[in-house]
Amino acid sequence: METHKKLTIGLFGFGVVGEGLYRVLQQTPSLNATIKRVCVKHAGRDRNAPPELFTTDKDVLLNDPEINVIVEVINETGPAYEIVTTALKNGKDVVSASKKMLAENFPALLALQEETGKSLLYEASACASIPVIRNLEEYYDNDLLHSIRGIVNGSTNFILTRMFEDNLDFKSALLLAQQLGFAESDPALDVEGWDAVNKWSLLIAHAYGIIKAPGEIIRNGIQHIKLSDATVAQEKNQSIKLVAQAQKLQNGKVAAFVLPQFVKQDDHLAFVRNEYNGVVIESGFADKQFFYGKGAGSFPTASAVLSDIAALRYQYRYEYKKKYHHKPLELTDDFYLRVYVSMDNAIPLPKEQFETLEEWHSDAERKYLIGILPFLALKNGNWWKENNTSLILMPDPIVESMEVAKLKKISLELAGIS
Repeated sequence: METHKKLTIGLFGFGVVGEGLYRVLQQTPSLNATIKRVCVKHAGRDRNAPPELFTTDKDVLLNDPEINVIVEVINETGPAYEIVTTALKNGKDVVSASKKMLAENFPALLALQEETGKSLLYEASACASIPVIRNLEEYYDNDLLHSIRGIVNGSTNFILTRMFEDNLDFKSALLLAQQLGFAESDPALDVEGWDAVNKWSLLIAHAYGIIKAPGEIIRNGIQHIKLSDATVAQEKNQSIKLVAQAQKLQNGKVAAFVLPQFVKQDDHLAFVRNEYNGVVIESGFADKQFFYGKGAGSFPTASAVLSDIAALRYQYRYEYKKKYHHKPLELTDDFYLRVYVSMDNAIPLPKEQFETLEEWHSDAERKYLIGILPFLALKNGNWWKENNTSLILMPDPIVESMEVAKLKKISLELAGIS
């Protein structure tokens, strides 16, 4: 009978997630995994663990031959990268929750895994308790994977939920999120979409083999969404969510972005409220599958770290099948988006960039229109996220080039121009 590898852990970070993991491991003795030392930034603080467990010297953990797993759950990108790369080079497997560090250094970390043959697992970095990376890695062939859509940031989802359910404006909902610990004192990373796009760059690597830096993926957050936008959504019996999306097009390439989106009430993502996350994966034969769970917090995140630790008992590692075993897919700009845009009355709108206009309201508190816009108009300009402008995608927002040609022909015929 195969014996499982005994895991001796060096833990970096004893904040919300680190302490959560310490507690969870105490309750799962069957794992055969123990924390030998914990490296923290500040010595001498009262912590709910024996004082002899702690050190401020990272090398005590990284150079200990008995420690065969490094778990890294700190907040600083530079130190996290140094810890992870040193651990891999020192022959240790690594579990990380640092999505920003992983996303910004992904090509180098892929190369280091190839070079060392060690595992780097990071399920906790994407959607905390939801096992989406392992599922993409193991169960979905990229030829059959049609699309993946998700709400992957709990802070923005909490803010939008409160705007809709409590009729709060953005600033009031943000303040509530900060008071409850769902948003940082500096919320820019969350509300401007950076956290979501960091996670999305990792997920599209496992979904489609596409390796892109977060800055190469079009994104915006919810910072300009107004109560008047929420009112329009409610009139249409829809809600607004910050949605990360990747979809395979008819030309075999992939459209990907992270943008606010109107969501119909029968959409799986409409069900995702407050700080929860949700991911919908659509594939050729399985149709739609919906993953739902807490996207942040001590025990939910620790549960994902624990899952990775458990997998290391079997020497599990990501194979990056979509990148190495298939021909990786490519991102494309050759598609269109159906969008809603609202703006203050004083701001001119570049209507000439739109292929078609479906609605135009100039008498509202804020002007707004709905129309079809080339994706390149977002890539090549910033007007859509400046001057208090709200750009929100309509449901099923992707329109392919062939469809746009048909729509333009119909609109010309309706206007009496053949």
